Amino acid sequence: MLKDADSVMMWILIFILIVASFLLLIKAYKVIPVGIAYAVFVGIGTVGTYIVSITFLGETTSKQQVAFLVLLLIGIIGLKLTTKEERE
Repeated sequence: MLKDADSVMMWILIFILIVASFLLLIKAYKVIPVGIAYAVFVGIGTVGTYIVSITFLGETTSKQQVAFLVLLLIGIIGLKLTTKEERE
């Protein structure tokens, strides 16, 4: 995505989104275990990047890639459903 950022505004937007994602990760660390929070963070980032690259950057995809991304999403949902939140 950064290789396609051709304006200062795009760089600023990307920077803001990265900072926001890390702030949300820090917030998640306060209520769920670190390992689960990080796994979900990375999984959502992977799926989100994949969707953006197909939708806006014209990258190609295959049935196998979509199948494995669905498995990743199922894993993320499973982690969330089986993790108890810890209150401060």
